[in-house]
Amino acid sequence: MSTTRLNDRLTRHQPLVLGLFRIVLGLLFTSEGAATVFGLLGRKASPVGDWPFWYAGVIELVAGVLVLLGVATRSAAFLSSGIMAFAYFTEHQKDGLFPLQNGGLSPALFCWGFLLLVFFGPGSLSLTAPVRRGGTVPGAARTGGPVPPGPTGP
Repeated sequence: MSTTRLNDRLTRHQPLVLGLFRIVLGLLFTSEGAATVFGLLGRKASPVGDWPFWYAGVIELVAGVLVLLGVATRSAAFLSSGIMAFAYFTEHQKDGLFPLQNGGLSPALFCWGFLLLVFFGPGSLSLTAPVRRGGTVPGAARTGGPVPPGPTGP
């Protein structure tokens, strides 16, 4: 198979793979939030109102569900990326420069994964995909990317 043909084939599947990436990332983030807020998955629940852990758990839970479903993906991903950067720099960076040194691998990966969704959108398989495809948002790309420019004048 030629490189061009392989590239075309892979490019054709980008919206689907991006959607699957969003779903997995949202599910993992939701499980982090649920573990923090409700004490699930072998983790002890953070006391209600405990700053910043309980609040971060609530944000992880709510934003994770939004990302998982593909609803308000860019906004939820932006907020999630920000709280993961905050967590990395306030809780982990003081223990070493690199994520493997300081235990901050998860926040670093979450931060960059969510930043990717801010710029690329939800991909396919989202609850908002039919709206984007149905034409109610004129000119919206299937991947949730930026709306292409339209005509500039009459």
